[in-house]
Amino acid sequence: MATTTPAGRASAEELNYPPGSLVLLAGLPGAGKSTLLDRLYGLRGDEREPVRAGEAWVIDSRQSRNWWARYLGPIPPRIRTPIVHATHVSRIARAVMRGHGVVAHTRGTWPHILYGFAWLARRVGGEVHLIMLDVEPGIARAGQLSRGRVVTASGFARHCRRWQVLIERARGGSLPPAAGVTVLDRPASDLLRAIRFDAPRAGGPDRRTGGRPEGGQDRP
Repeated sequence: MATTTPAGRASAEELNYPPGSLVLLAGLPGAGKSTLLDRLYGLRGDEREPVRAGEAWVIDSRQSRNWWARYLGPIPPRIRTPIVHATHVSRIARAVMRGHGVVAHTRGTWPHILYGFAWLARRVGGEVHLIMLDVEPGIARAGQLSRGRVVTASGFARHCRRWQVLIERARGGSLPPAAGVTVLDRPASDLLRAIRFDAPRAGGPDRRTGGRPEGGQDRP
């Protein structure tokens, strides 16, 4: 099942957003965010930098984790994780400020991150949209086990509580400051074949002020 609030155009197999949008793929740890990005964009999981895919940059937190692995291997997770997360967030922010369309992985349970990205997007005439992968906690836990990275029980419980609040607001039709929200359960996620940046803007023509032309090769 897919639930969509105003966010461009949507179908069973394709989601369409205005050019220059930041599309955040959110869900509990283990919900299948990276798996979906792998399928849509042919990622291998060993990338260290954001990947250009047509009109957008694809930014997965694994890319930052892989980049830091050669330096932070022996460092405990409680120190390593914040460094990786800060790198991931900074990469998304740089891409947004350059006016690129972006599809990015996020846990989605930290509202201050969403507000910060929305503020950045507005500065360059863009929007933030959410795709929320809504799976049962047990399925997400199994996903953590299968990938070999398990969140502590207390940490996962906090994520679940925050996620429940967000998903109820999203299904109610609003989740500020996102311009639109699409909620996908696992079957709907399996049907998705493409995320595109060709929907018309609600406010008229493309208003982006930053970034290079679409053919530019600068990295976020």
